[in-house]
Amino acid sequence: MNAVKEKLKTGQVSLGGWIQIGHPAIAEIMAQAGFDWIALDNEHGIIDFETGMNLFNAMRGTNTLPMVRVQENSEIIIRRWCDAGASGIIVPMVNTREQAIAAVAAAKYPPMGRRGFGYCRANNYGRFFDNHTQDHNDDVLVIVQIEHIDAIRNIDDILTVEGVDGAFIGPYDLSGSMGLTGQIYHPEVIAASDIMLKACKKYGKAPGIHVVPIEPERIKNFISEGFTFIAASIDSVFIRFGSEVILNAGDNFRI
Repeated sequence: MNAVKEKLKTGQVSLGGWIQIGHPAIAEIMAQAGFDWIALDNEHGIIDFETGMNLFNAMRGTNTLPMVRVQENSEIIIRRWCDAGASGIIVPMVNTREQAIAAVAAAKYPPMGRRGFGYCRANNYGRFFDNHTQDHNDDVLVIVQIEHIDAIRNIDDILTVEGVDGAFIGPYDLSGSMGLTGQIYHPEVIAASDIMLKACKKYGKAPGIHVVPIEPERIKNFISEGFTFIAASIDSVFIRFGSEVILNAGDNFRI
């Protein structure tokens, strides 16, 4: 059973990581740290299918759920990532009900969807074919990204699509679509995000957000507002943050 999906269904907070650097050691270290899930960034990162499979393999033996933010809402791309072993799919730029329906259909087997059957890594290359095909539709987590003002206007239609488990706000793209590029704390952008948050609560979907800076207090604030699906920073930011901390401390030691 998908532990993250079960958490979100009961309104519990699920804290995940985010990977853009395509090296298995990064995935292994972050998974062993104890994140509930880790999303590979196939949209803005350089991670392809082969690299992604290696990253998923590095997470084996941990309780961390392997997820991916796909590069686009494409049936073949979503299908291939599911075949590679992704237990959750984050779909960017979902602005309409039709796009949400397409995302769900790509991630699920018939009769709920259109995902093709075949031997793949997700079913241990056929060894667990029957179990996988029986359980996958219930287990796979489908998160739609709300990152355009059009998506906010259509939020009720999007979130009432069967099979959508949650919505993930994209504040930078959202701000750009509103003519407020980069002003993610502008009152109008915050108000738009609040519309999504309230709609998620109304329809029983998990509201998600990505907190890129390493600021625990900001994560606490979002949790207090009601966000439950939270991505904490990015692998590259973790590395830079740790480097800067020690270098800044080192200034006190240099003669």
